[in-house]
Amino acid sequence: MKFSSLTEKVKGSAADVWDSHYKATQAKKRGEDVILLSVGDPDFSTPAPIVEAAVSALRGGDTHYTDVVGIPELRQCIAQQHQQACGQLVSENNVAVTSGAQNALFSTSLCIGEKGDEIIVLQPMYVTYEATIQASGAKLVPVLLDAESGFRLDASRLRAAITPKTRAIYYASPSNPTGMTLKPDELQIIAEIAIEHDLWVVADEVYARIVFESTFQHIAGLPDMAERTVSIGSMSKSYAMAGWRTGWLIAPESLIANIEKLALCMLYGLPGFVQQASLYALKHANNAVVEMRETYRRRRDLLLAKLESIPELRAMKPDAGMFVMVDVRDTGLEAAEFVQQLYQYAGVSVLDATAFGASTKGFVRISFTTAESELEEACQRMGRFVESLRPISRLA
Repeated sequence: MKFSSLTEKVKGSAADVWDSHYKATQAKKRGEDVILLSVGDPDFSTPAPIVEAAVSALRGGDTHYTDVVGIPELRQCIAQQHQQACGQLVSENNVAVTSGAQNALFSTSLCIGEKGDEIIVLQPMYVTYEATIQASGAKLVPVLLDAESGFRLDASRLRAAITPKTRAIYYASPSNPTGMTLKPDELQIIAEIAIEHDLWVVADEVYARIVFESTFQHIAGLPDMAERTVSIGSMSKSYAMAGWRTGWLIAPESLIANIEKLALCMLYGLPGFVQQASLYALKHANNAVVEMRETYRRRRDLLLAKLESIPELRAMKPDAGMFVMVDVRDTGLEAAEFVQQLYQYAGVSVLDATAFGASTKGFVRISFTTAESELEEACQRMGRFVESLRPISRLA
C-alpha cells in the first residue's frame, strides 16, 4: 500500500538522533545500569496540589468537551501573566491552548507558511522545527549562531538571509539545546528586521521561567511587535508537567481564529481537568517553580564544575533551561561516535547535538534533569571513558 510523503516531512531528517536515547531508555526499563542524560523530561513529580486540582475536577464531572482553544479561565490567566511580563495589552482572545508547545509550533507553521514561502530559523534549533515548518510546504532557511561566539546572533547573517519569499523568523529563547537567552540588543535587531520586511516572529519561550541570572524579556513587549509575534509557552518544563501536554500560543486574534480552525479538526480541545490543573499551577504554584529553578541552577553548576576536571571536554555555561552543550572534539571522536562509545563503555546516555544544526558539529547535549548524586556518578563515568581514549587521541 502507498502512503503519503507527508509522514516523512513531519518526521524530519533530524528525528533519528533520538534512536540512541530510545535504546538507552529501553535498557533502563529492563533494569540495566544506565544513566539518562539525553532528554529534557523533568525528574520532579508534578506538585501534589496541581494533581489534586485535576482529581477534584474529574470528581466534579469535568469529563466533557471543552472550548476548542481552551477554557476561558485558563486563557484569561495566561493573557494576564503575559501582559504583566511584556507590558502589552493581551486578552483571552489572543490565546489558544494546545497539546504542548510542539502542537503550537506545528499549528502556527500551517497557518503562516505555505509552498514557496521561506521561514528563517536561528540555529541551533530544536530538532522538530524542520518537520513543523516543512509540513506546511515552506522552506526552512537556517541562520547559524556560531559556537565560537557563544551562539550569539550575527545581525549581518540574519539580514543576508532575507528574500522576497521570507515569511517569518523563528527562534527559541532560552534555547534548546544551548540554554542561551537572546540579549535585549539581539531582540531589537530581530524586531527591526521583522518590521522592516513585514515578517512574523515566532518566539519559542518554553524555558522562560527557568532563567538563572537575568530577567527574561519577551520580544512581544517591544514597540510594534505584539501585532506580528507568536509567543509559545508550555507547562511541561517549569511546572514538571511534561506528560500533561499543555501548551499555548499568544498571537493576534486573526491568527488565533485560524488556529481554532485547525484545532477543531486536530484536537477538539484539551481535557477540562488537565486545563484546571494548569490553571491552578499558574495561579498558585509559583513557589514550586522557584524551587525547581534553584535546583536546576545547582545542578548546572555541579555539572560544569565536574566537567571542568576533564580537559578534553569543554562545556558552555547556559543562561537557562536544563541542558549543557559540551564540545567533545578534543577527545578525537565525532559527536555521534562519542555518544555511542560513552554509552557502550559507561552506560551514560547523552545526545548528539549535530541534529540541532551545523554549528553544533562536535558537540553533545547533556541534560541535568536528574539528581545531583546521579550527575556526579555520570561525570565520574565520563571521566573514566575519556581517560580510556587518551592514548588514541595523542596518536591522532
